Amino acid sequence: MAKDNPRARRLGAEIQRELTQLLRRDVKDERIGNVTITAVDVAGDLRTARVYYLVFGKEGADPEVQAGLTSAAGFLRNALSKSLMIRYTPTLSFSLDTSIEHGVRLARLIDQANKPRDSDASSGPGADSDSGGEAD
Repeated sequence: MAKDNPRARRLGAEIQRELTQLLRRDVKDERIGNVTITAVDVAGDLRTARVYYLVFGKEGADPEVQAGLTSAAGFLRNALSKSLMIRYTPTLSFSLDTSIEHGVRLARLIDQANKPRDSDASSGPGADSDSGGEAD
């Protein structure tokens, strides 16, 4: 949705910067720990924002971190309203960012698909270079 709306993209980037600082500086909940905000997707009407995060040192979902972020959402929204000075501060919802895991899985699949080609390609270019040298 934010892809259509440049204002939503700019607001998402600003929310990401502010949330990163707020989580590091003002949130004292031990459940949250080392959370990195990776992206913020703001709806076209600027009323809701989905915040994507990663937990440093952990793989997969951690229900305690999710609960900590959900409980801090009201505080974070209030702090955002003071710092951003916009008419309506979006409602925050937090989701674990799985794009990195997805990318790693795709890279492995691509590597597996290319392995048989690598062995064929190593014999192929040698033959091509020999014939290419004779043609010159």
